[in-house]
Amino acid sequence: MPAVENPGRRERKRSRTLDHLAATAFALFEAQGYDSVTMEQVAAKADVAKGTLYNHFPVKEALLAHWIHSELAAHLDLLAADVARQASFAPRIWAVLNSAIVWCEGHRAYLPHYLRFRFLDINAGTIAEEGAMSNGVDRLFEAAIAASQHSGELRKDLGAAHLAALFNHLYLGALIRWLTVPDSKLEEEFAAIVTLFVAGAGAAQRPAKRAALAKQRAPVPSRSGGKRPAKPAR
Repeated sequence: MPAVENPGRRERKRSRTLDHLAATAFALFEAQGYDSVTMEQVAAKADVAKGTLYNHFPVKEALLAHWIHSELAAHLDLLAADVARQASFAPRIWAVLNSAIVWCEGHRAYLPHYLRFRFLDINAGTIAEEGAMSNGVDRLFEAAIAASQHSGELRKDLGAAHLAALFNHLYLGALIRWLTVPDSKLEEEFAAIVTLFVAGAGAAQRPAKRAALAKQRAPVPSRSGGKRPAKPAR
């Protein structure tokens, strides 16, 4: 009688397969350009049957999404620790946003494909269900908000998860605007949503206070993983 594979081992094997397929696909995207790579090329390069690839990833965008989420997962613990070290909301949220600026600017060409796959049902033209959106960044937003609620800096009548979901939509809107508006700067788009989230859109808000909120920055990570001085938002 053949031995039954341990469920934990089976899941680990599946996870390794998914990571291998996604990493193989991304290497091809980098070498040949995203649009020119086919699923058949990915299967051949990964040395798997086409049916195996399609069983795990029905479309090319799913491979890209898995690779991006793996990249994010590898840095979430470090980012969470960075968020926890900050003393107030703006530096906490900027600890996440600064890292996003570096990553997004380095992978800009892939973001439209990723966003369409993750957040839009192309055929129905509707937003995907909320649970499908999570890639870990929303949990960092929630941690930053929860800490600021605990200190009394942010309102408590809405839960941290609720406020994080609202901020996540502002974050996605800033990304989309940056991708679609010529000459826009991601740092400035993020500065706008932080100020809007904290201070609202009321006309009575003093310009000096809006500028001060936007400048409350955590250190900006360099592409090599170090820190570089923050630039004031304009």
